Amino acid sequence: MRVLMFGWEFPPHISGGLGTACYGLTKGMSHIPEMEVIFVVPKAWGDEDQSTLRLLSAENFPVRKKYVEMQGFLKEMTFLEIHSRIMPYMSPEEFAKIDKKTKSGTNIYFNTENIASFKFSGTYGPDLFQEIANYSLIARVIAEDESFDIIHAHDWLAYPAGIAAREASGKPLVIHVHATDFDRSGGSVNPGVYEIEKRGMELADKIIAVSNLTRRTIIEKYGIDPSKVVTVYNAVEPAAIKDDMVFRKQDYGKIVTFLGRITLQKGPEYFIEAANKVLKKSNDVHFVMAGSGDMFPRMIRHAASLGIADRFHFTGFLKSRDVTQMFLMSDVYVMPSVSEPFGISPLEAMQSSVPVIISHQSGVSEILRHAIKIDFWDIDAMADAIYGILHYDGLSEMFRKHGKTEVDSLKWEDSALHVKEVYEEVLSRL
Repeated sequence: MRVLMFGWEFPPHISGGLGTACYGLTKGMSHIPEMEVIFVVPKAWGDEDQSTLRLLSAENFPVRKKYVEMQGFLKEMTFLEIHSRIMPYMSPEEFAKIDKKTKSGTNIYFNTENIASFKFSGTYGPDLFQEIANYSLIARVIAEDESFDIIHAHDWLAYPAGIAAREASGKPLVIHVHATDFDRSGGSVNPGVYEIEKRGMELADKIIAVSNLTRRTIIEKYGIDPSKVVTVYNAVEPAAIKDDMVFRKQDYGKIVTFLGRITLQKGPEYFIEAANKVLKKSNDVHFVMAGSGDMFPRMIRHAASLGIADRFHFTGFLKSRDVTQMFLMSDVYVMPSVSEPFGISPLEAMQSSVPVIISHQSGVSEILRHAIKIDFWDIDAMADAIYGILHYDGLSEMFRKHGKTEVDSLKWEDSALHVKEVYEEVLSRL
């Protein structure tokens, strides 16, 4: 079985969990006999791991000897202009301005006698919507040139590409929902993003959700038939822990870590409030907020206003090796997400034998047994859980030991086999 897969990022060039999940899933699929993946990204940098798949870059892909047309939705998308920096899970507050223009006529054609190609930034910059539209044009060409059995598109950025490939090839489309705009925005969805998400869901032959939490959102908020949506949980790649990464704390005291995008969705302010409560009882603790996002400056000010700046540290965005190093330094990992479709980072922490505290409002809470679960807004419960793990060695050791054993059993190969079953169900209906 050959799969034409569309994504927006691929390790080591990632901004969040989307690229990590795509890498893990495709690596898991490589263990399935006769399964072949062609993974397309807008821009490839040349240092991606291609040992388990064939990676295609849409950038500079030649468009020749054929008409490429844009109809309806895609025509409209071409003229969306975003005058702000956009991240893949961005909230509406981060959109500075959206100007929607129209153009008369039914189709837009590229000259068939000339060779055309597109440049892609490979980021989430001010021309994101234009790049999404251009990406879908190249997807159509790739779909006409390549041989494959099924199309798989990851998240809203790649849905238009998947739709274009489906229209060009007639092959079935599976979309993979890693998050919705309801998660990213806290409920104040952006109409343009919602339109892309809903159209992708309506045109897909099958929808994969990363948790039952996300599945319910798809059904209830987008009006999708429940029989069309299936849950496939994420897993975690084995951590690459090297000898030179061992950290000796000396007199640094205990370390409690928040690692993720510093945005409304991730609940960073609740982490700071819980830290303040813990520090009133125990002063030998350091709190770390690792990551970047639109709330970053505000969280620095918030920690300072509470008078805990000397015990609170902001690292900025961390890359893969530094993430592993951070977990090895940590005594507790906290993920107080307001709305988390899944959440791979707690699995990565548990893999490094770190006890984790996660919100009930996360998809990963559906599958983890050896984790403390609290409501994101309950800062008293969060603070109590942090204090308990830091001061009761038996409790900490139990979560370290059993948590690692539990997470080591979560394999991407199992997720890949579940995805294969989804493919087979879709193909059996043809």
